[in-house]
Amino acid sequence: MSFEYVIVEKDGPIGLIKINRPDVYNAVNVEAIVELEQAMHGFESDEDIRVVIVIGEGKAFVSGSDISRLAEMDSMAAREYSRIGHRVLSFIENMEKPVIAAVNGFALGSGCELAMACDLRIASEKAKFGQPEVKLGLIPGHAGTQRLARLVGVAKAKEMIFTGEMVDAAEALRIGLVNKVVAPETLMDEARNLAKKIIDVGPTAVKVAKTVINRGIDANLTTANAIETEAFSILFSHEEAKEGMKAFLEKRKPNWDKK
Repeated sequence: MSFEYVIVEKDGPIGLIKINRPDVYNAVNVEAIVELEQAMHGFESDEDIRVVIVIGEGKAFVSGSDISRLAEMDSMAAREYSRIGHRVLSFIENMEKPVIAAVNGFALGSGCELAMACDLRIASEKAKFGQPEVKLGLIPGHAGTQRLARLVGVAKAKEMIFTGEMVDAAEALRIGLVNKVVAPETLMDEARNLAKKIIDVGPTAVKVAKTVINRGIDANLTTANAIETEAFSILFSHEEAKEGMKAFLEKRKPNWDKK
């Protein structure tokens, strides 16, 4: 499938998606978001792909929504745009395969929301994050009010959203918005290295762990623990777990492809 606004590549078991509107710092419109969704669905169903990396083409990750499009929307169009964004980012958050955001520049508005929907975030030292929608008389519309508070805490999320001010990569790391900050020239190498660490471990275990974390995060602790217990026990009937434990006892690397 060919796309206009995203570039899709495969590097062995790693899927790479680049948001490709560098002339507008990768500001997204409905079409770009839908193409992102299609690319993600393609990698989710591709058995050869184990981890997906998302990055922006050029100097930005995603600078936000295309304001020239937003300015043309009425309430119903804005509602549909918000619903599409929620649908796509929810899919990314809940797809079985881990998704890494390699944030190479501005991650503002919809860009910050996209990064937060990914499982892990590695930022260039030049990256900047923010939800500046209030400066347009708006609020975040792609779950920014919800995911930001869950990641950095309610007070810091309110500060960022109420002021619309950006935070740099160092502050994003301090508040827990990103996992790691690296030099710009090493960003993709670091993202690939992280992806390879995930690829080296049990693939089914990673998928199950992601599902259990996501299902449990909004549940009470008793319910979340029950979810974990069921998932933990089910893995003992899987060949991958048997291979992993056998390999440990035999002091060798597991062969995850072994049936």
